[in-house]
Amino acid sequence: MRLPLLLLLSSAAAAQSWTVQTSHTTASLRGVSAVNGKVVWASGTGGTFLRTADGGANWSAAQVAGAAGLDFRAVCATDENTAYLLSIGSGDKSRIYRTTDAGGHWDLLLTNPDAKGFLDGLAFWDAKHGVALGDPVDGQFVVLTTDDAGAHWQRRPTPPALPGEGAFAASNTSLAVIGTSEVWFGTGGPSGARVFHSRDGGSTWSVHRTPVRNDGASAGIFSLDFLDERHGIAVGGDYAKPAENTGNFALTADGGETWTLPSDGRPAGFRSAAAYLPEHNTWIVAGTSGSDASTDGGKTWRTFDTGNFNAVSFVTGGAGWAVGPRGRVAVFAWR
Repeated sequence: MRLPLLLLLSSAAAAQSWTVQTSHTTASLRGVSAVNGKVVWASGTGGTFLRTADGGANWSAAQVAGAAGLDFRAVCATDENTAYLLSIGSGDKSRIYRTTDAGGHWDLLLTNPDAKGFLDGLAFWDAKHGVALGDPVDGQFVVLTTDDAGAHWQRRPTPPALPGEGAFAASNTSLAVIGTSEVWFGTGGPSGARVFHSRDGGSTWSVHRTPVRNDGASAGIFSLDFLDERHGIAVGGDYAKPAENTGNFALTADGGETWTLPSDGRPAGFRSAAAYLPEHNTWIVAGTSGSDASTDGGKTWRTFDTGNFNAVSFVTGGAGWAVGPRGRVAVFAWR
């Protein structure tokens, strides 16, 4: 879906904070991918990509040649020098690029051939195996997989989409992968708020409903994240009603077959991104009206920030970065 997105971040018993860094761009940033505590990639409007090799003390911003009119909603790095960019838009505006030399050169790997197509997200299990998600074409979601680092892509069949159902091209987290072959994606819009799940890299799928709201085109699941093959979270709500927390998240303990909404508490408003920090046993969610953290498996939540970000990425150890409008970049810290 052609809908904007926002952010996510988080906490535990210790306090958390964001420290804004200098990005050297005014592009609206909606993609971020941290490789480790030093190397981080980001992406956004105007064909823009960013990279830092020192944890954000110094960011370099540049434009992919010939891509000035593209909006890179997703960046997915597989190592310090290799990263993929996914742009959104109808038809050939949806593209996938790759660099293997830290952004020195970019190769165009895929241009959406269908005028009705619209790509939403991109994820990789490892350096060679990846998956891209797009809105329904001819009644089915577009799921493309690669096993040769993006050189070739194969469309996979999915269960039928329902009327008005689509995916949100927001934080590149409506699509989630884990292990070597598990993949989930969440949907929104009328008839949406469902989770599709494949255990075999996209060859076969099951689909299940969630209690996340889907009472309009701007409502549904915006982000999924899993701490293992069974335990995960879905967050969203209605991005047009950022202060409302009705139906804005759900939990699963069986790999996405069933979803529940704990009665004790919920994030404070619409949330568009989610992540789990295993070292701190902490879920983090974020959106236009703020960011929340849970240290009890999602039963209760505490708001710790009211800033505006579009996407977030964490690495082992708890280091994380967030990106947002007008080139805003921030590093996450425990205090």
